Amino acid sequence: MISNPRRHCTVELQALPSRIGQVRRIVSAQLRYWHLDPLIDRAALGVTELLSNVHRHARPDKTCTVEMELLLDRLTVSVRDHDPRLPVLADAEPLDTCGRGLAMVAAVSESWGVRPDGDQGKTVWFTLPTSTPAPARPARAPRIVTAEPAPRLVEVGAVSHTADDLAPAHAPARSAVVG
Repeated sequence: MISNPRRHCTVELQALPSRIGQVRRIVSAQLRYWHLDPLIDRAALGVTELLSNVHRHARPDKTCTVEMELLLDRLTVSVRDHDPRLPVLADAEPLDTCGRGLAMVAAVSESWGVRPDGDQGKTVWFTLPTSTPAPARPARAPRIVTAEPAPRLVEVGAVSHTADDLAPAHAPARSAVVG
């Protein structure tokens, strides 16, 4: 279920590996729709890590809700599940095969956190800035444009073309169906 695609997107799902890939595609499509393509990789990584945590740790069930909210200069992505236990940011050893998910979320996001909801569960969220500051440009004098005639084109040499040279490399598909 997707609601209000302009500023808010909500997806309810079971945090199973096959569904996590679908949610990544939904997140990517929604960010393209909002013209936030530069955020796609970081948002997809963050939501993947949060959903993987639900899949691996949440009890009693794997049902969760992913929500994206676009405010003026910030995208907030959150995952709500029904497990009241709060996640812990761990220091993984170099040879550990898991335990780095929240550290990666922290590394790619502007901020992250957890909102407990008593015995009803919790919401883990992260934010991404939607704009980057423009690089400072050196001050320039205003450009004055005057109305001058366009420069004349001068023929430098004759070039001959065959009909094959002028044909497009790929002709558009045509239909024999009228209408």
